Formats: sequence, C-alpha cells, structure tokens
Amino acid sequence: MTEAHTRLFWLSRPDAEAPPMHWQPLHDAMYWERPSRGPDRRPLFAPAPDWADDLQRVARAVFAADRYARRAKSFDHWTRRITLSVPVVRPERWDRALASLTAVLETVTGDLWEVVFRPLHRKSVREGPLTFTDEDYAHDVALFSGGLDSLGWAAQQAALPFPRALLLVTFEERNFETLQDQVYEAVRGLRRRPVRRLTQSQTVRKPRGSGIELELTTRSRGLLYAATAVHAAAAEHVPVVHLPENGQLALNPPLSAARAGACSTRSVHPWTLHHLNRVISEVAEPGSAIRVENPFATLTKGDVCAAAHDAGMPQRVLEATLSCGAPPDRRPAGPALAHCGLCYPCLVRRSGLLHAFGEDRTPYAADPWDPDLPASRTGNWQALQRWLDTEWSMLDLVADAPLPPDTQPASLMEVVERGREELRALIAWAGKRAPRKAS
Repeated sequence: MTEAHTRLFWLSRPDAEAPPMHWQPLHDAMYWERPSRGPDRRPLFAPAPDWADDLQRVARAVFAADRYARRAKSFDHWTRRITLSVPVVRPERWDRALASLTAVLETVTGDLWEVVFRPLHRKSVREGPLTFTDEDYAHDVALFSGGLDSLGWAAQQAALPFPRALLLVTFEERNFETLQDQVYEAVRGLRRRPVRRLTQSQTVRKPRGSGIELELTTRSRGLLYAATAVHAAAAEHVPVVHLPENGQLALNPPLSAARAGACSTRSVHPWTLHHLNRVISEVAEPGSAIRVENPFATLTKGDVCAAAHDAGMPQRVLEATLSCGAPPDRRPAGPALAHCGLCYPCLVRRSGLLHAFGEDRTPYAADPWDPDLPASRTGNWQALQRWLDTEWSMLDLVADAPLPPDTQPASLMEVVERGREELRALIAWAGKRAPRKAS
C-alpha cells in the first residue's frame, strides 16, 4: 500500500498567495469563529509580541492540518505523514526550535511531521495605542474547559483576595457551551478578585462542496489550547500559564498495549510540556519566554475534587462539569447527556467524585457494571480491571513516553498508585451495587 502523504499550506489570509501544486490551502477562515473573536481581535490589554503571534499561528495551522489529514488513508489507519508550511515573522528562530516542536507533535499525535517555515510578509495590524498599565493586566492565566480539573484550579485562584485579574482561556465544546458558561459563573460566584474569560472556537469547517471528511481524533488540540493561553499571557506580561490536569490523566498510562502512544491523550504529559517550554524559550525574545506548568501534576482526581470543594465549590457544581471523551449528546439520536459513563475519563471522574464525596450523582448514559450491557460496550471497564490487577513499576512509567531530565519519578509513581487505589475503590463500590445477571 502506498504511503499517504498530506501536504498543507497555511495562508496568512484567505486571499493570500496560492499554495504550490498538490498542497491543500489552510487559513484562519476555516475556523468557525465570530469575527469579533478572531486571533487579532481578542479582548487583551496589550498586543502580543511577534513570537507569540507566530506560536499561535503555528498551533492553529497544526490543528487544522490534524483535522484535514485522515488517518483512514494511512497504511496502518493511524500514522500519518504530514508536511505543513507556515509563515512566521522569524523563520530562523523557528528552524532552531524545529526539533522541539517536532517532538511535541509526534508525542501528542503519533504521526510523522515535517514543518517548514517561510517568511511572513504581512504582519498583523495592531489597533490604536493601548494605555493600560501593568496593574490592569491579568496576574494569572489558565486554561478553563469546564471540566473538573480546570474548575478546581479556577476555584482556588478566584477565591484568593488579590487586586489583579485571573484570566481563563476557554475553547467551546460543541453542544456544551451552556454547561461551560454555567460552570464559569460558579467560579465568578466565588471570586475575591477580578475574573476574565477569553473564549474561542475549536471548530474547523471543511470547504463547501469539497467532499473532504474531517479527521475525528484531534490529538493536537492540547497544543492549540496551550498556545492560545501562552499568547494571552505574553500580551499581558504573565510569566506562567497553568494547564490544570490531575496527575493520573496527565501521565495517562495506557490500560493495554493497544492504547499505547498517541492512542492515549498526551496533551499535558510532562514530556509534552518539557518540549513545549523548549519551543517557547527558543523562539521568544530574551527575557520574555512564558513557562507552561501543570499545577495538579501530583494530585489524583479525588484530590482535585476535594481541593475544589475546599475552595468553596459545591458538590452539585462539580457534578455539572464535563469530563467525557465521547459525550452522548454529540451522537446521532444519542441521549441529551454530557457523560457516557463508560470511557476512561468517565471512570476516572467517577472514582474522583466517589473518593471526595462518597457518591457521584452525575447522570450517566450507562453504567459499565450493568450486567445487561453488551460486552462490546464494557471494554474500558474490563481493561481497567486487568490493569489494576497488574503490578505497576517505574519501567511502566516510562515505557510509553519518556520523562524530562528534571522529573522526580517517585512523585509521579506515587500519584499513579494513589489514583489506582481510587479506581479500585470504584470497582469495589460498583461490585456492591451491581445486580446479578439472571441465568
């Protein structure tokens, strides 16, 4: 079978120069975004430096390419070969950062990437003089998805008495925008400092009448989210961006060999963040680099739930968050529910809420311990039980993805083992509730 090779060419604007023959054009208009929320019209108190504009452009190009290159066309129906051309202000800096960027892309997507940088001939227009002072700028920037982890961090930070703002960066989840808004309002209800939100779309549309089918896996979305938050932080002189993710799911050890590599999400894995920080340090002006950190790297899901509750967030709000990897409400004729109850993120969510509150009142579409559920739908539950019955070692920690040289492996081992205990407690709890299947 001939190896599929997708070539994509990011345009600085939709009517820019035509790409070379056999290259698919991509541009910002392919994002389903309101004009008032475009990349150059965000409600920030200062313009971002050129390097942050470039990072954002590269991330948007990568995510669009990720959607336009179908895995089904590759020889193994997963690993793609993608060449992407992106215009940047300082190509020589990006060439220097290419090895680190490639490491990020290959870690999160599992694909073969060749990224080519060319000079950007049209710079963004920066509107009018901005007269805000440093005191007007945000003091903290964090991703806010409307999930349990991002809610936990936002609740903690919003409750701190401080004069400068907390800026939360949100990407809309299709069908769940109202849920995200409600969770954000709950954060605002705790605030003892100003809280702002920057909301963006992650919906990429295909050209009308093109016949193109978009890829569904979207493994590079974490880079899009992080780069957008870094762009905002660079504009408002915030030195650190927080990407809150409990240590269990940040490491995301595969439950089986079939889930190794990018088959399991790696967006906030320490190795990914290590290389993303290297990219930023290599392209940023001296002294202006932003650092990306996971403040919950040593916490389990149960720890995060308890921390959010301690910050003043009611249990009912935690149960109203979004965690599911395959929300039923997005399926044709699926129930109007946010959680399937069967995917691995749902199982970790169940274990965390059970650990923190002794119960979980989230409405799920199904329970994996239901004896009437067909075996085809209990794969994650069965794989989880087999994984928990298997001894976990330091070798397992690094078997799927390396760790940065400054990592303390013992702390990561500890968070994985405590997370496994929470999951074992869920299985024991379910065993007491599950009715026996009639013979």
